[in-house]
Amino acid sequence: MSIVITAIPGIDVGNWLSDDPQDVAMTVRLVLLLTVLTLAPAFLILMTCFTRIIVVLGFVRMGLATQQMPPTQVLIGLALFLTFFIMGPVLLEINEEAVTPFLEGDIDQEEAFELAATPIKTFMAEHTREKDLALFMGYAEMEAPETLDDIPLTALVPAFAISELQTAFQIGFLIFIPFLVIDMIIASVLMSMGMMMLPPVMISLPFKVLLFVLVDGWYLVVQSLLISF
Repeated sequence: MSIVITAIPGIDVGNWLSDDPQDVAMTVRLVLLLTVLTLAPAFLILMTCFTRIIVVLGFVRMGLATQQMPPTQVLIGLALFLTFFIMGPVLLEINEEAVTPFLEGDIDQEEAFELAATPIKTFMAEHTREKDLALFMGYAEMEAPETLDDIPLTALVPAFAISELQTAFQIGFLIFIPFLVIDMIIASVLMSMGMMMLPPVMISLPFKVLLFVLVDGWYLVVQSLLISF
């Protein structure tokens, strides 16, 4: 019986203690890259359409009262793919304008960051209410912006986030109305039959699922999300 020994690649830590400015700069870049990767989930949630999508899908599940069906993993996976689909043009523009030139060495890090921030700021500004943006700009005592470049990300990101939550709750309210009507009808029928001890939710659940299937609910929900952007 032969044993195959695979060599484990070594890690050179000499650059971390080097006096060469280039080595130190490379180390700082590596640390910054790891920091960005750590904060990537927050960027994905707060700077894209993910927030609106996952909240609306959560309202759908709550309205159906199906407990954990669909599972949370399925809803998050669907929200992620819808996010990538909707944000596709923005990500493509960032790749063409900032990432590719930076990797080819045509621009530096600062210029790449500015070029990458423009498309995402444009997307967020289109879906941010002026009232929400004015809240953070006024709290920071900033002057009214004249152009998109005058809006800092520190104010635009939270304003965009609460605007998305407001829109998602408005859509969720509309989703709840037909399910609420079914609950009221079932509760009235049970009371008229004297079956007050029977939980209305137990009876209304199959009717909610049936209605959702008949009207092709998932198609309508996803269509509404796509149109909202």
